[in-house]
Amino acid sequence: MAETKMEKPRIAAMERGPGPGRYTLPNLTGYQAHDVSRKLHPAYSFGLRLGTSFIKKQIGPGPAYLIDPMMTRYGRDGTAQYSLHSRHKELEPFKTPGPGAHCPEKFADPSRHRPPAYSMGGRTRYRKRDANPSPASYTLPSMLGDKVPNRTSSACYSMAPRSKLGGFDTDYAKTPGPARYNTTSAEITQRKAPNYSMQSRNYMPTDATRIPGPGAHCPERVTLNRRAAPAYSLGVKHSEYICPLVIDTPDD
Repeated sequence: MAETKMEKPRIAAMERGPGPGRYTLPNLTGYQAHDVSRKLHPAYSFGLRLGTSFIKKQIGPGPAYLIDPMMTRYGRDGTAQYSLHSRHKELEPFKTPGPGAHCPEKFADPSRHRPPAYSMGGRTRYRKRDANPSPASYTLPSMLGDKVPNRTSSACYSMAPRSKLGGFDTDYAKTPGPARYNTTSAEITQRKAPNYSMQSRNYMPTDATRIPGPGAHCPERVTLNRRAAPAYSLGVKHSEYICPLVIDTPDD
């Protein structure tokens, strides 16, 4: 026998319908999907922009000619024409020099003999093609050594490294010295002494459990052995359509 599940009655206020924004009215602009209950006005559309290839194509001359405004249908206009120019500068009168403007003492008497006069001019600049070397451009040969062709050089001596042959420490017999041979350990022929090695420090095994200290406990929070204050908790939020349960409690 199938079990019948008892359903609770639904509250009418919980049945909420869609709002005004749920429905979409037909559009009143455009041609497509227009409201059939409204009058449809004529609709106009904008054409596409012409491409650059069509614009650059020379179909024919348009109104792009610049006609001379002085040209009429009877010919060129022959009336007098005037133009505006800037104002002329005022003419300055000639300034006649006075007696103090002349210095006759600076000029010798032309009827007498004069000593020659010389003037100091500026230094002549070198041209770019006159690339003359300066004194510091030359390098004189050194006076040390035997490389001076027109000077008598003294005797030159050089210090060479020590020769490996013919020296005072040359061993012609190639006889090995006492340090050439390795000494034999005495432990091979005699009693060997005990050998000891040093290792790292050994620690005693301990308990690795983390034991809480005195500050880890909070005895003031324990209420098992004494009376505790009332404690309240926040429950879940109830539905706004369910009537709260009100029970008459007798007054003690």
